[in-house]
Amino acid sequence: MGNIIAITNQKGGVGKTTTCVNLAASLAAAHRRVLVIDLDPQGNATTGCGIDKESLETTTCEVLLGDAKAQDAICAVEPGDFSILPGNAALTVAEVRLLQETGRELRLRDALEPVRGLYDYLLIDCPPTINMLTLNALTAADGALIPIQCEYYALEGLSALLETVKQVRNTVNHELRVEGLLRTMYDPRNRLAIEVSEQLIRHFGDKVYQTMIPRNVRLAEAPSFGRPAMYHDRNSTGAKAYVALAAELIARESGKEVNPQLVQSP
Repeated sequence: MGNIIAITNQKGGVGKTTTCVNLAASLAAAHRRVLVIDLDPQGNATTGCGIDKESLETTTCEVLLGDAKAQDAICAVEPGDFSILPGNAALTVAEVRLLQETGRELRLRDALEPVRGLYDYLLIDCPPTINMLTLNALTAADGALIPIQCEYYALEGLSALLETVKQVRNTVNHELRVEGLLRTMYDPRNRLAIEVSEQLIRHFGDKVYQTMIPRNVRLAEAPSFGRPAMYHDRNSTGAKAYVALAAELIARESGKEVNPQLVQSP
């Protein structure tokens, strides 16, 4: 069965969508079958994969509300060699309607069950808040991957998120774990970034990925071209960082050393 990973942090602007799209492309380059689930009403993962979110007839919204099956809404991502269950602003409607439904936190888990076995990784791009959509993601997920910017306020938000993960684990998803903490937009010239990074390692040890995602112009501009960074500029430091992250994720899961060189560039 595929490993479902919720990429989440209630703080905006930390690189959730960037991580979701680029990690998906890098895992696909390592010959893994990957599905991205866009659960953010902003639909940035959808547009970042080159899909017009406004022209979609079937999205994650319809899937959550039971009006469509996941397999009927999934789109292929080109270039990228992975798939996406796209989302758009209609997800706001889904969230409101789900609040009145019985078993509302189980909708995504149940919807993904028929397609889960078709993929090695299912990556959920969560909205930048703890709401019913995020709760659905955490209930469906095996693990939570938390992108975190190395700044002071990020640590405050992390505590609240970890408490949410704990509550979900104690109630509706006993298998939920913290998959890992990913340092994003890292600038080694910034003393505060270094200090926060050191604090994360002290407190969370090997839960912190060795890979760090740097601030990178190519990484930031790739979404405007509707493609992952490795298809925008494969030699950029940002693209290479996500290749390294994919290799590290695979290594952790398999318990073996995986060389980033095994992730093939396009």
